[in-house]
Amino acid sequence: MMTSIKYYFNTHPLRFAIFSGLIFRLFAVIFSKGFGFFDDHFLILEAAQSWVDGTDYNYWLPSETDPTRQPQGHPYFYIGIHFLLLKLQTMIGLTDPQGKLYLIRLLHALWSLLTVYYGFKIVYKKSNIQVASWVGLALSLYWFFPFLCVRNLVEIACIPPMVMATWLVVKNEQKLNTKDSLLVGVMLALAFSFRFQTVIFSAGFGLALLLLRVPIKYLILIFLGFVGTVFITLGILDIYVWGKPFVEFMAYVQYNIDNATVYGVDVWHMYISIILGLLIPPVSILVFVGYFKNWKKEPLLFWPTFLFFAFHTYFPNKQERFILPIVPFIIILGFIGGYQIVIKYQWQTKKWFKNIILFCVIINLILLPVLTLSYSKRNRVEAMCYIAKQNDCVRLIIEDSNREDDFTMPPQYYLNNWSSTYGITKKFTPDSMLAHYKNLQAKDKPNYVVFMQAENITQRVDSLRKRFPTLHYEATIEPSFIDKTMHFLNPLNDNQTTYIYKIR
Repeated sequence: MMTSIKYYFNTHPLRFAIFSGLIFRLFAVIFSKGFGFFDDHFLILEAAQSWVDGTDYNYWLPSETDPTRQPQGHPYFYIGIHFLLLKLQTMIGLTDPQGKLYLIRLLHALWSLLTVYYGFKIVYKKSNIQVASWVGLALSLYWFFPFLCVRNLVEIACIPPMVMATWLVVKNEQKLNTKDSLLVGVMLALAFSFRFQTVIFSAGFGLALLLLRVPIKYLILIFLGFVGTVFITLGILDIYVWGKPFVEFMAYVQYNIDNATVYGVDVWHMYISIILGLLIPPVSILVFVGYFKNWKKEPLLFWPTFLFFAFHTYFPNKQERFILPIVPFIIILGFIGGYQIVIKYQWQTKKWFKNIILFCVIINLILLPVLTLSYSKRNRVEAMCYIAKQNDCVRLIIEDSNREDDFTMPPQYYLNNWSSTYGITKKFTPDSMLAHYKNLQAKDKPNYVVFMQAENITQRVDSLRKRFPTLHYEATIEPSFIDKTMHFLNPLNDNQTTYIYKIR
């Protein structure tokens, strides 16, 4: 069996990479429910589904009753794709929230395989079949890829067009033609339409083309392809919604300037640590060093990635997902340079080097199925699914009194109910909730309480029951294994047990 697999990998490396990547992504499509980060759910699915249901959950659209609403800085193009997918499924009778996400995860999985295909071709053109084979396998089966590739993350969705734009230049050995020049602009624009910050990558792309002495007429065509596509994907949408083009992008820029140091501020070397950790040390060290080895020889593979990396390293607001768009490019150029280092010093014949590779492969094979099959944020998702099945939810109270002034947002996409949610915190106390409850009309009174976290749960339930004597226990939702692990590694990951009560 192993001999047959090895033979097929050696004789058909690209097919092997695509097929193996597809298998693990299909497992993720089926088993990796939930959401990985705040943004891939609340800034994509919640907005899109609320629009399908005829509401505006996040208040992102203009309103005749609220003339003060302004653009918030969100990529309508990507959200709009989800709106169309969810709307289509609703029109043909698919209404189960979990069921609709199988198709969305599948489409994301297939989209991500373009990165594997074109990443392989880039390396084959720039190095040799052996390095290309390992890059293809890495882009398919690095432990984090199947999980991330089925998420609704703009940081992942923007990668395939960035890789395709790179390939269009590489395949011509910098000798572009009119068609490919326009396509390069289109691809970079698509990436920008998904994730605004890829404009930094595009700037580095332009710098690399200048260093490669690409004729000015092709640079102009790339620019025209970029601007034309962005106008279609973003400008027209903003004109339709707000009456002006590109207002969401300008709002996004202004928001990040105003809030650069408000949240997510971390040490300058945060992204170096993330890359070294994701790619599994000590091999990750070799890949990272290899990435810098050919910075002069391969400007197209180096400068777009480096400028993107440098910008995010300098910018105070740092979150793990921000760096994801360039991880495949670090793998591509890092494997090319790393291979050159290995051959130069003949490490491939050393036992210690083979043991290091074996160690990293084993670690990857352990982490890969664990993450691929994980149900992320299970406690929050299943709590909403449980309440939705009761068919009697009016409104929710989220009891999160271990927190100071903000509560854990419930994923109401799974609840099929867009009524506003109340949150009990240290500042908005049970007494505050009771006073507000008494002033509500009967049709608006919340009738379900979701307690977040097990800490002080007995005292918290007793405290709320004193104000709401009919409070009755319904269910306990445990977090998944991956959620427990993430909370153990970082207590800021609020992935704890959830308790559901009902006010009868």
